[in-house]
Amino acid sequence: MYVLGINAYHPDASVALIKDGNLVWAAEEERFNRIKHSSGFPAQALVRCLQDNRLSPDKIDWVAISKDPYAQALQKILFSMRYRPGFKLFRDRARAFSKARAFHKDFFEAAAMTAKPSHPRFINVEHHLAHAASSFYFSGFKDAAFLSIDGMGDFSSAMWGTGSNTGLRVMDRVYFPHSAGFLYTAATQFLGFHQFGDEYKVMGLAAYGKPVFAEAFRRMVCLKKNGKFELCLEYFIHQKGSAKVRWDGGVPEQDRLYSDKWAQVFGPPRPKDAPVSARDQDMAASLQAVLEEIYFHLLAHLYQKTRCENLCLAGGVAFNSVANGKVLTKTPFKKIFIQPAAGDAGTAIGAAAYASAAAGKPVQNTILEHVFFGPEADEEEILRALSKHALKWKKLAEKEMLEKMAAALADKKIIGWFHGRMEFGPRALGHRSILADPRDPKMMDLLNARIKSRENFRPFAPAVVEEYAGEYFEMGGQNSPFMLNVYPVKPGKEKVIPAVTHVDHTARVQTVAKNQNERFWKLLMLFREQTGIPILLNTSFNEKEPIVCSPEDAIRCFFKTKIDVLVLGNYYIQR
Repeated sequence: MYVLGINAYHPDASVALIKDGNLVWAAEEERFNRIKHSSGFPAQALVRCLQDNRLSPDKIDWVAISKDPYAQALQKILFSMRYRPGFKLFRDRARAFSKARAFHKDFFEAAAMTAKPSHPRFINVEHHLAHAASSFYFSGFKDAAFLSIDGMGDFSSAMWGTGSNTGLRVMDRVYFPHSAGFLYTAATQFLGFHQFGDEYKVMGLAAYGKPVFAEAFRRMVCLKKNGKFELCLEYFIHQKGSAKVRWDGGVPEQDRLYSDKWAQVFGPPRPKDAPVSARDQDMAASLQAVLEEIYFHLLAHLYQKTRCENLCLAGGVAFNSVANGKVLTKTPFKKIFIQPAAGDAGTAIGAAAYASAAAGKPVQNTILEHVFFGPEADEEEILRALSKHALKWKKLAEKEMLEKMAAALADKKIIGWFHGRMEFGPRALGHRSILADPRDPKMMDLLNARIKSRENFRPFAPAVVEEYAGEYFEMGGQNSPFMLNVYPVKPGKEKVIPAVTHVDHTARVQTVAKNQNERFWKLLMLFREQTGIPILLNTSFNEKEPIVCSPEDAIRCFFKTKIDVLVLGNYYIQR
């Protein structure tokens, strides 16, 4: 049985495929059309999914869409009665989806399929149910509490409950217009970061400040009984219908969320590209502190109600790796699973998993050990791309290749590494990565100047051999294979790995296990043989664009930047 999951007409459009209860393919549209956070219908991803799996469209049994226009109908009516101007946005979207014409037309055209009696069954899965399913069904837990929390989806900003062999049971939720995600986004905009998805920049900036504005942010949100919270709406304008997400041409743009009252509290907003001030750093630190208060308030209630020691997290707020790293010390939960594509792209695998379970092929108790579900380039495609460019390359066996890479990295060379199947989700985890020596205190500035062209306050992440992670990071015996948790660097080790140690002596850690990511594990062990350090700096293979998808993307990025070495499969290329 084949089940397609699709996130469409929403940022981070994506496609996933589950075959007989097993996830076999997943990728974001942005990787193919090269538009960051691409919205609209993921036509190119769908076509590539069918091609890679040699799947005829008429073999698809179910198509699961991670959106339900009929969800929360009563809440929408009540909202429209109170905020009549704001309801137009939801009315228009509901009309479009209730007819389902646009989706069906785009799906059948992309799949080159005619709408005939044998066409697949379509099912709409509520946004936060898709998030929850994306985490629980791939956690390996038989029973767990779940939390989905983000900006907004299907008129909710948070949903929590439990998962078991009988499925997902929703306990409660927070409805629009109240949203922890919108609070964080509003502050991100006020601090001068206006591109969709820039919240992670503010999280990195927070380490430089002090939470002196925490009380001001606490006045914007009220923690309620039963884990709930509400925004003080005089600080926001999204409830008035004037703060929409637009995606003309596939580029999502979020209108301003904060009201003029913010300037009365904090002073004028930071202009885009202006220097970051001490005030901005303190605002970021204060925002992060209050976001964590909301997070742990909700999680404390969830544990109290469920008494379940297993926790599954998803939704955009679950990308807040600083908060994630504190969950097991700030709450009674003992085990945690965070869906690696926790944002909206991940709802494609969640919708597919939900539909697969409904059709009698559950993926429950399947542990998601890696994220390498995207396309792979064979040797013919790599050679075809190399033949178009004047490059010096050499084909090497794996052992020689990895030894040569380890030596180059130890010699402070920067390597762009492209091999195997592409990662699903926003993190490059060793298949589409830029790698560098973490021992060099100048490496962060060097990468920013030569390649990444990004803000100098943003840290780079370490990839560490799983067996040695406890020697360098205070992780409480936990692993972090998806780079979703920030942990303290052990005292004294920050001097050993300065390029991946943040200003507050923390790091967003990726642990690498041999049975999950063997080639990367071997490289790390070879680097350890040469340097004594089982760690590499790992950042995404891109430069102000989506992570590279094809050999041609990788070569273009190689020429565009000052990467020293490019590795494409078994081909070693240097300038």
